[in-house]
Amino acid sequence: MTVHHKNYTTEDIGPFENLSKLDFMGFHGKHLIGKDMGLTGCEVSLNRLPAGKGMPFVHTHKKNEELYIVMRGSGTFYVDGDEFPIQEGSLIRVGLEGERAWKAGDEDLYFICIQAEAGSLTQSTLEDGVRPATKASWMKK
Repeated sequence: MTVHHKNYTTEDIGPFENLSKLDFMGFHGKHLIGKDMGLTGCEVSLNRLPAGKGMPFVHTHKKNEELYIVMRGSGTFYVDGDEFPIQEGSLIRVGLEGERAWKAGDEDLYFICIQAEAGSLTQSTLEDGVRPATKASWMKK
């Protein structure tokens, strides 16, 4: 259940193993969270690809670059004719025109994919972050 507050949104989807029960346009194990979470600058999907299964097509994007973060498992990633191994801890950024696809290895592949409009980041955390005087409970002495 998604809960919206003034300045934040929460949702608990449970263990990532439960992703196999979710479906996005016929893709089992894919859960897009952007709309439910109220994201306005990126889209995020949580993904579980069963062992031995692969993306059934190669694709590119018109506006969004993607960052894939492998959380568990291993497999093979394809970009522009190059195939390379991926595993827990692998980070893969793919630009707009990068032709991409992926396949799980001998175990289920769990990953997060973040899409954002290419070239839209105008400042990083150091330039954008502000520190108010407020303190969380663990910061108070």
